[in-house]
Amino acid sequence: MPATADHWSVVPTLRGQHVALEPLQAAHAGDLRAALGAGELSRLWYTSVPAPEQVESYISAALDVQDQGKAMAFAVRDASGDIVGSTRYYDLDQSVPRVQIGYTWYAPKVQRTGLNTEAKLLLLGHAFETMGSICVGFETSWFNLASRAAIARLGAKQDGILRSHRRHADGSVRDTVAFSIIESEWPAVKRNLLHKLQNHGASGRD
Repeated sequence: MPATADHWSVVPTLRGQHVALEPLQAAHAGDLRAALGAGELSRLWYTSVPAPEQVESYISAALDVQDQGKAMAFAVRDASGDIVGSTRYYDLDQSVPRVQIGYTWYAPKVQRTGLNTEAKLLLLGHAFETMGSICVGFETSWFNLASRAAIARLGAKQDGILRSHRRHADGSVRDTVAFSIIESEWPAVKRNLLHKLQNHGASGRD
C-alpha cells in the first residue's frame, strides 16, 4: 500500500489478538493513572514514566507534540480491554521516511509478556508496511538496562551511544543508546516476533 499524507498525520488504531493501540486522549487520564498504581514506575530516574499526579500534563504534552506533526501517541489496552500503558511514534520524518518508537511504559502486570511483543509487531508493521518507513529507531538511557535488552530482543541493532545527548526527567545528563531496524531487516524481525508470539502467547515471557 503506497504511503499517503494521512498515514503520517492521522493516528491509527492498531489491533492484535492480545493488545490494542488507540489514539491517546485526555479522557484516558483516569485509566492511565490506575495503570501507574502507586507510582513505582516513575521512581526509576532514568525513565520518562509520569508519576500518577502528572498524567494530565503528560498527555497534554504528548498531544501538543502530536499537533505539531512530530509524534503519534497511543494508549495501550490489554486483551480484556483495560488500559495498561502508553507508547508513541516520535521524531516523524516523512522526507527520509523514518520514525522512532518510544515513550513506552506498561503496568507491572503486563511487563515482559507477549503484549509488548505484539504491540511492537503492530507498530513496526504499520511503520514499514503502511507508512513506508525505511528505518525505525529506538532510544533509551544508558542506565536503562532492561529497556536496552528488550530492544535488542526485538532484533534491533545498536547504532551507537550519543554522549550527553539529552537530560533525564530529574535533570541529570543522559547518554542515549541508539538502536534501529532498517527496511531490509524487517522481514526477519517480523518472523522473529511472530515466532515469539506463537511460542509464548500473551501470557508468556519475551
